[in-house]
Amino acid sequence: MSVVAARAPAKVNVHLGVGPLRPDGFHELRTVYLAVSLFDTVTAQAGDGLALTVTGEGTGGARGADLVPTDRRNLVWRAAELLATSAGVPADATVEIAKSIPAAAGLAGGSADAAAALVALDALWRTRASREDLVGLAAQLGSDVPFSLVGGVALGAGRGEQVTPVLSRTRRHWVLGIAGEGLSTPAVYGELDRMRAAGRVPDGTDLATAEPVVAALRSGPTAVLASALGNDLQAPALALRPELGRALRAATEAGAAAALVSGSGPTVAALAGDEQDALRLAAELAGAGVFRTVRAVHGPVPGARLVG
Repeated sequence: MSVVAARAPAKVNVHLGVGPLRPDGFHELRTVYLAVSLFDTVTAQAGDGLALTVTGEGTGGARGADLVPTDRRNLVWRAAELLATSAGVPADATVEIAKSIPAAAGLAGGSADAAAALVALDALWRTRASREDLVGLAAQLGSDVPFSLVGGVALGAGRGEQVTPVLSRTRRHWVLGIAGEGLSTPAVYGELDRMRAAGRVPDGTDLATAEPVVAALRSGPTAVLASALGNDLQAPALALRPELGRALRAATEAGAAAALVSGSGPTVAALAGDEQDALRLAAELAGAGVFRTVRAVHGPVPGARLVG
């Protein structure tokens, strides 16, 4: 194949428990990932050396190059080099990322790009890597990259890279309210550590079980899932970005069954009862003036896959 394309989905953490800071500088996580129908697409073709271009969401304006770089700072570049080294092939490819997932939004857009790149370049270079091989490489790239490969619903442990798929065929509908400016994930974790040191939030020693969320995702009614959602990073995200409180209130006042900050934020994920409810909720929130853009999505959806 001379040109190969793969796409990977955004994720929402419907449960995110964060333990104390570990000696390696990471936090122990207990999370439930949900892949939703907002995708980035990575297209790869033969090239001389590596070249990377980015189009779409988050690539315009003065900060575009900082949010989505086109050099070794980008996870896609690192994914290409890692796969090439592992397979013993030259890292020769021209790669284009077409983004729909906003950068620095708590939706794992960079991780989705890396996962899609692994799948596309495996096909382009004919490395014949197994899915387990790719997941192993993904774990070396970042905490969310393995889930971006797996997709669906999954439990995440360790720093999030230890992924265990969960069978869940019940489609859930969400509205993602995307803020105008991203939040730094390290900054949010740092704020959580400061809040814990000051005794403003629990210290994270006792991580809440994820089982209620998993059970609700499998077969529970919307109201049960709504009551089980939780995110330990929501409080520090609100501390750094107080206007998120207004955004969360706008979602619930518009009729969302529940609303929470996705991952480290600043995206707000609002749970809807069904597809029509999600479309109504999206229209109302689009006119509320609290989000840069609004997307109605559903999940679970598959992880990184070849397309076309």
